[in-house]
Amino acid sequence: MNFTLKVPSIACEACASTITKAVKNEKPETIISIDVSTKIVTVKTTASEETIRKIIEGIGHTVED
Repeated sequence: MNFTLKVPSIACEACASTITKAVKNEKPETIISIDVSTKIVTVKTTASEETIRKIIEGIGHTVED
């Protein structure tokens, strides 16, 4: 499953790194790419979009619908 999420709370590379680590910790098979300038998270995973959204929100970031 491939999808993108808009995460407006991404401010810097450290935010991107934190999100990547959190997702990889829960779902190691996930391929994740984050564009800090556009605040877009691109995900390729077997997990549901809802699962990834909850991981990101669980570490304090916001995900737009």
